[in-house]
Amino acid sequence: MAFAGPDLPVPRVLEIGDAVEGAYAISERHFGGFLEALDAEGFQRALPALLRALDAMRALPAPHDPRDAPWGEWLHELLIDHPGGRVSGWRHNIAASPELNALFVAGQSAFEDVLDACPDLQHVLHLDLINRNVLVTHDRTRLEAVFDWGCLAYGDFLYEVAWFTFWAPWHPGLAATDIRGTVLDHYATTRVAVENFDERIRCYELHIGVHHLAYNTFVPGREKDLAAIAARLRDLI
Repeated sequence: MAFAGPDLPVPRVLEIGDAVEGAYAISERHFGGFLEALDAEGFQRALPALLRALDAMRALPAPHDPRDAPWGEWLHELLIDHPGGRVSGWRHNIAASPELNALFVAGQSAFEDVLDACPDLQHVLHLDLINRNVLVTHDRTRLEAVFDWGCLAYGDFLYEVAWFTFWAPWHPGLAATDIRGTVLDHYATTRVAVENFDERIRCYELHIGVHHLAYNTFVPGREKDLAAIAARLRDLI
C-alpha cells in the first residue's frame, strides 16, 4: 500500500492473516478491464498510463537492503532447483525429457552470455503485470488498480519491459503494439539512461522463458502452456 500513488493505484488492504499453509489478504474491490485483455486500440489508449505506472515504480525508493545478493546472482538463483523450495523438484521433471532438458540448458547458457550487460539496480519490480493483476478504467486512459504483489522484487526496471515483450504473442492487443519502440521513445523523451537496452531486454526475456519453463514443468496439467513457452524460448535462442 505504501507504493500507491496517482499513477500507481494500489488497492487498500483491509485485512491480512494466515491461511492454508500460507497467508491471505483482502483488499478493496476495483472495477475495470484487465490490461492484457485489451485489443490493439485499447492497448494504445492505455499505453501512456502504463508508462506512467512504470515510471512511478522506478521512482519508488527500495529498502536499504532489499536482497542479500547482487541482481545478477539473484536472477541466477531462480534457475536453480533448491531442495525444500515452494516448487522444488522441477529440475528432475525437466531432466526426464531430453528435448526440454536441452532447451533449458541452451536457454540458461544464452541468458548467462548476456548477464554481464545488466546493471545491479534496485528498482521496485512487480514481476506479474499481465496476469489479471492490472485493471484499466473503461475509457482506457488510466490504471484503476495494480494488485497481487506476491512476486515483488528489487532489480533492473527493464525486467518489467521484458515481461511485456516476452508475453506479447499470448495477447493480441499487446502483440499489435510496438511496446519496445514505445518504451525506447519514452525513455529518450524523459531522458532516462538505458545503456545496453537490447542486451538487457534479451537477457531478461531469456530468463523469463527459462524460469517459466521450470515453473510449468512443475505444475501439473500445464502441457499446452509448457509447449508454447518452449516454442517462444527456442525463437529467442
